[in-house]
Amino acid sequence: MYSFIWRKLPFGLAGKLAGSVLLAAATVALLWYVAFPWAEPLLPFDDVQVTQDSGVPGEPGGGDAVTGETPAGDEHDLPYDTDQNNTPPPSPSR
Repeated sequence: MYSFIWRKLPFGLAGKLAGSVLLAAATVALLWYVAFPWAEPLLPFDDVQVTQDSGVPGEPGGGDAVTGETPAGDEHDLPYDTDQNNTPPPSPSR
């Protein structure tokens, strides 16, 4: 297919390169302004549900829904040691 298009483009190598760029730009513009806006309502990009689990099944987690306050405690505790990540990797021996 691409060889057929390449053979049908006029004006030698320069014309074929310019024609190829124009065809590619027209294809991108057609997709960007026609196809993607048409398909956007059909795709589930806006169906986002963010929840915070408390770790106990059946109980809502997070904070108070009315005041927006988080429960006491540090919610940023990591279950692993981060000090090991600060050491540089050993240099390769040759």
